[in-house]
Amino acid sequence: MSNERHVDQVTGVETTGHVWDDDIRELNKPLPRWWLLSFYACILWAVGYWIAYPAWPVIAGGYTKGVLGYSQRATVAREVATASQAQSGLREQIAKTPIGDILKSPDLARFADAAGRQSFAENCAPCHGRGAQGSPGYPNLRDDDWLWGGKPEDIMQTLRFGIRSEHKQTRTSQMPRYGLEKLLDDAQINDVAEHVLSLSGTNTDKGAATRGAVIYKEQCVTCHGDEGKGKQEQGAPNLTDKIWLYGSSKDAVMQSIRTGRGGVMPAWEGRLDPVTIKSLAVYVHSLGGGQ
Repeated sequence: MSNERHVDQVTGVETTGHVWDDDIRELNKPLPRWWLLSFYACILWAVGYWIAYPAWPVIAGGYTKGVLGYSQRATVAREVATASQAQSGLREQIAKTPIGDILKSPDLARFADAAGRQSFAENCAPCHGRGAQGSPGYPNLRDDDWLWGGKPEDIMQTLRFGIRSEHKQTRTSQMPRYGLEKLLDDAQINDVAEHVLSLSGTNTDKGAATRGAVIYKEQCVTCHGDEGKGKQEQGAPNLTDKIWLYGSSKDAVMQSIRTGRGGVMPAWEGRLDPVTIKSLAVYVHSLGGGQ
């Protein structure tokens, strides 16, 4: 660095005194005035914002409130209260209207469907999927196959009390654990699986299926029926369609026979208010599989 004052001959601007390679010098050119004025204005605006609005945390807890006393939380609370008040009339109508009649009212059905959609995303999607398509062990709510019935009243009852939940009125069914409890040996389980698969038109070992039919009649008819169409009042699935909760492979069917399976759905009564549960039932029914 040189302390000698030097003015660049091309630009006429004084240099800073920094020199590189004995020839390259740095111009001492200030920032444009408009840029400096904008920068200072931003500083003044920030100071004014800190004074006017909540901004700085304080040691004792909380934050500086600002001279305007503005609160985003209070604004949101007012907006939520306003929205709730606007919806209160429709919610009251849904609360006192039977679910079957809600579906007959376009305005109520539209409101309940929208509310149910939101509640489904928050509470049901983790198990049934965002599109209600289900996954192994979690029913697809878009088809027309229902273990406990697909009428609006049936769906609402399932939502309220759950399946094998801790609620006193829960819907429950229990398939025997034929393998774990040594009710059938592996060969018999294999034969029953072959017969069950044959009920839905799947190619099977005919000899094994014939032997399995005898066992099916002894062990399974009470719940699934002579033709394997199931009984919704008992939550027993239809074995003649091609809709399988745990998979349609022979191994999956054998596993169901061996262990009895049996998933759990929570009871939403007490967790969600009655209007929300009714709205959820309307939404699930509207997905396309409702009866």
